[in-house]
Parts: sequence; structure tokens; C-alpha cells
Amino acid sequence: QVQLVESGGGLVQAGESLKLSCAASTTIASINAMSWYRQTPGKQREFVATISSGGVTNYAASVKGRFTISKDNTKNTLYLEMDSLKHEDTAVYFCNAFLIVTRDEYWGQGTQVTVSS
Repeated sequence: QVQLVESGGGLVQAGESLKLSCAASTTIASINAMSWYRQTPGKQREFVATISSGGVTNYAASVKGRFTISKDNTKNTLYLEMDSLKHEDTAVYFCNAFLIVTRDEYWGQGTQVTVSS
């Protein structure tokens, strides 16, 4: 069982930056992939970014060039640096961990990000 605790959400103005954190209960170096998703009311959960255990990253087109996903294995923490935030980025952001050895996925509780226009 992997527990994920998210923090860093809040209210910001368009054009500003925000950094989200996701603390894992296990050594994240052993997690095959960690990702960020987001969801707004009435919409499906949307992929934002992912990083593999080897450090390979991938981003949704809507955030590419503005968001940066990273992880600190010594702190067992996943990060999402969000720059040049837009009103359209407003959503609940979820942390996800994928373990191929158990074929399991784990989710955090979500943290609210609100960007004023």
C-alpha cells in the first residue's frame, strides 16, 4: 500500500507560479511512474505530466513548456512546478503512483488549484 499526501495548492493570479508536492510513504525510486492529473467539475480526469523511475518525463500539450514535473528520491517527494498559470489551469490536482510489480495504481486526495483571470 502506497500513501500519497499532496500539498501546495492555493489561489493565485494568472501569470503567477505555484509548486505542488506529493509525499509518498515508500521509496519513490522503486515506483515505476509517478504522475499528476487534474479534474474540474463535470469533466473527466485529465493527464498532466508523468515521470518514470529513470527520470523520463512526458507532458500534456496544454501544459508543455509551462509545467515541470520532477522528483526528489531522497525526500520521497514528487513535484509539479507550474509557471505562467492560466485560468484554464484551475482544477483539483491529483498525484498518482504506478507499480508494475503489483499492477496497482495509487491516488492522493487531490489539492485545489485556483487561478484567477
